[in-house]
Order: sequence, then C-alpha cells, then structure tokens
Amino acid sequence: MTQIEKLTKLVSRIPNRSSIGIPPDYSFVPMEMIRALIRRKLSGLNITCVPIGGLGVDLLIGAGCVDRLEAAAVSLGEAGLAPQFTLEVIAGSIKMVDSTCPAIHTGLQAAEKGVPFMPLGGLIGSDIVCYRKDWKVIEDPLDKGCGRIILIPAIKPDFAVIHSPFGDKFGNVWVGKRRELITLAHASAQTLATVEKIIEKDLLADEILAAGTLSNIYVTAVSEVPLGAKPLPLTGSYEGNFEDIIAYADLARSKNGFAEYAKKYIFDVPGE
Repeated sequence: MTQIEKLTKLVSRIPNRSSIGIPPDYSFVPMEMIRALIRRKLSGLNITCVPIGGLGVDLLIGAGCVDRLEAAAVSLGEAGLAPQFTLEVIAGSIKMVDSTCPAIHTGLQAAEKGVPFMPLGGLIGSDIVCYRKDWKVIEDPLDKGCGRIILIPAIKPDFAVIHSPFGDKFGNVWVGKRRELITLAHASAQTLATVEKIIEKDLLADEILAAGTLSNIYVTAVSEVPLGAKPLPLTGSYEGNFEDIIAYADLARSKNGFAEYAKKYIFDVPGE
C-alpha cells in the first residue's frame, strides 16, 4: 500500500549504493527530494538518467553521492555544460557509462516486461557499440533478412524518483503525457514521488485523468512538497528560474564554488 509521508521519511528509504532512475530536466524532476538526499550524505549511488541528466544529477555528482552514471548526455541546456559532471568525468572520479536515448528506454522497457533484454536497431555502425561490452550484437534470429540487431540488457533501478503537480490520497500520481515516467516506475523496484498537492478524489476513477495517472500499485510512497521541482519548471504549474540555473552553472565550475552553492541552497535552508 502506498504510504503518504513526510519528505524526510520518504528519502530515508534510499540507502547508500542504491540505483536510481531520474527524469530529464524537461520532465518531472524531484529537485527538493534530490536536495534532501544530498543532506543525507548518501554515497555510491548508481544513477540512470532517463534518458539525459541535468541540474539534479549535477548536484548529486558535485556532492559526492554518485559512483556510476549511465546517460545519453548530462547538460544544463541553454545554461551550458553540467559543470560538476564535466569536472568529475575528466578527473575519473565517477564511472561514466555512455548510452543513447533509445537504448535507455529500451532497457527500461525490458525490465518493465520482465525479460532480460530487448532488441534495438539503429545503433549498428556507431562507435558507442565498441564501448558497451554488455550490449550484444547478433544476426537476425528469425532469418527475415533484417541484418544485425543489438540486444540491450534490462535496466532495473532500485528506485524511480519523480515530482508531479498532484497525486491523490490513495497514492495514485498524475504524470500526464510523460509515458516514460510510467515505464520507469514499472521497471523499478520502488517509486518515490513528491507532489505539489494531494487531492481527495481518486484519479483512476476520472475518465480524463486516469490515462495519465501512475497507479498506486507502482508507487511506494508520496510526499506533498510544494514547489518541489524548483528552480526547474513544472509544466502546467510554474515556470523555471533560468537565472538561478545560470548562476549555478557559473559558480559550480570549481569545487569551492560548488561548496559555496551547496551551503547556501542545500544545507543552510530553513527547517533543516
């Protein structure tokens, strides 16, 4: 049964060395949950970006929480390179596993369906295949003349983490048209969600909202966290603060600059 609980209890469910799936900045990123994880000083995390990482991932890397990262890219978009990701990859402090958007989605779909792998076309001839020894290139097993295909292993995070405009008191969480978040939740052992508000009505009983709702069957715990995606935008709820992201990108180009940012915006905050 889905638990409705405070954020501090929700994040306490995630231990060191967990594997976590995190949405991209243009989706529903649980930024306040990520800041709470950093305050817990977690370490050894294995992050899968679904399919690219952004501000939240860069914060986790800068805070020393990440050991391994699989992503198609990590970027702050128009704000430029993700500074702590760039520094740590160059230094060799984290293991970077290069992937592609389709490959990550395919791996999650395999886990969702309960199979060890799924086939994917379109990567044959790419240099990335040479660096992914866990991907297997085979000839078309059905002899249909389709040539070679790649088998992508299932990606099974311990936790999916998301932030949504609203959920209900039954633990259902609305994600709208972001179907990749439903796939991520299906593929993960547990899903932890923060929401702007918890409403009384049953989302799955509403013919309009049900199609965009992640069922409580796949949600472990929910916490009500207003403005929980800030400074990123939350579509339909509020705009992001691009000036804050630019300021972070400039400040976090060094470890000292990141430490200054983290002290002000992560650790020295009211109520902590």
